[in-house]
Amino acid sequence: MTLIDTLLAPFQFDFMINALIVAMLMAIPMALLSCFLVLKGWSLMGDAMSHAVFPGVVVSYLIGIPYAVGAFIAGMLCAVGTGFLDHHSRVKQDTVMGVVFAGMFGLGLVLYVKIQSEVHLDHILFGDLLGVAGPDLLAAALIALITTGVIGLKWKDLLLHAFDPAQARAVGLKTGWLHYGLLALISMTIVGALQVVGVILAIALLIAPGAIVFLLTRTFGAMLLLSVLVAVFGAFSGVYLSFFIDSAPAPTIVLILSVLFVVAYVRAGRKARHGQSAERIGARTREARRRAAAECCPLIQNRQGF
Repeated sequence: MTLIDTLLAPFQFDFMINALIVAMLMAIPMALLSCFLVLKGWSLMGDAMSHAVFPGVVVSYLIGIPYAVGAFIAGMLCAVGTGFLDHHSRVKQDTVMGVVFAGMFGLGLVLYVKIQSEVHLDHILFGDLLGVAGPDLLAAALIALITTGVIGLKWKDLLLHAFDPAQARAVGLKTGWLHYGLLALISMTIVGALQVVGVILAIALLIAPGAIVFLLTRTFGAMLLLSVLVAVFGAFSGVYLSFFIDSAPAPTIVLILSVLFVVAYVRAGRKARHGQSAERIGARTREARRRAAAECCPLIQNRQGF
């Protein structure tokens, strides 16, 4: 077998092609949302919602409805409940989110243990990329299309709301719709991500792309575009590499994104140190010129007086 045959080996299997497609499709909405989560400081909110959908999945199985419906409702209940407790108590938002998502995830685990003898929901916890089929591809494409379309139309309004909700309210934007609309997009995307990386690792795809690009860019438009490229690269390379190293695709995707974050952090740190060094050199140069000018002034004055 030649090197080309070895490199193309993953594309000879339908399950690998489906895994690559669905992983890249889900990477797009999660990357776009990660930019808003990072800028708004909602990383814990994404974590809370990704864990809170688990009891909704279990309850959906118990009552015989699609698990996506129960997961979406559970995610929205987590978001709304967190907002209610945040506005009606002295406890800070991050504390409220920690309590709510831990409680809901604990409820999901209790229910899961009760039904584990009948059915296994491990693919919800850890993902099942290699088991995706046609309906999963369609769902991923639909979620990517809806999220990309909404953000493409409303990204400026969402950006203003993320930075300054009071200003957004003052200019006439419906901040309530923006707030809960963004939460609905997050919940819907998390539901789609259950098949890709599962509940436990979904938070990585919701945070890592935005965090990586935040270290490298200075404009929000560039941040949106580059985060999609980073997430798609991480999804594709993670699934592709897992075929050769015989690992699970989801953890491999997360590991690659973590490595990219470390690289971006190191690069940003070196750039910052270089900028500081250049600034210090410039400051020393200006100070040397000022001192030289100060020393020259008496000489010039003496010569003129002479």
